[in-house]
Parts: sequence; C-alpha cells; structure tokens
Amino acid sequence: LKRIIGSHFANYREAWEANRLIAKGKIHPTLSKVYSLEDTGQAAFDVHRNLHQGKVGVLCMSPEEGLGVRDQEKRAQHIDAINRFRNI
Repeated sequence: LKRIIGSHFANYREAWEANRLIAKGKIHPTLSKVYSLEDTGQAAFDVHRNLHQGKVGVLCMSPEEGLGVRDQEKRAQHIDAINRFRNI
C-alpha cells in the first residue's frame, strides 16, 4: 500500500447529518470495485499501482454484496446511482 492516513471525518452532528442523508437516499455511497476477502492482495496491488478508479471495498464478513441492506426497495430505487462508477 502507498500509505494509510488517518483523518477526521466529522463531529457528532456532522456524522449524524451525513447518516440521515444516506438514510433518506440523498447521498449514495459508491464504490468502483468490490473485492472478495480472498482477493485482498489484488485490491491492495490495484490501489498501489493506481489500477483502480475511485473507491474500492473488500467484503470481510459477507460472501456477496447487499446482504447488509435493510431496505431493499430504497436500494432498488437508487441502484443506478450506487453503481455509477462501476466498470469505468
């Protein structure tokens, strides 16, 4: 990896507001690629070599994406925005 840098995301109120906007479907967390836990090495390599576009994620305790979704209907409404940066 290039480096891991800690950062301050937000204070309590800002974090609460960000979560509220996500819950309302106003903000769509996006990933350009998701790797399985077994492919973590490839994920690190791709990030190190700038072979990725945007943010990447690693599935740590899930065999597939979407298993933590509580509101499938809301996810379905915004799936195009959620996947906007896939396969770029």
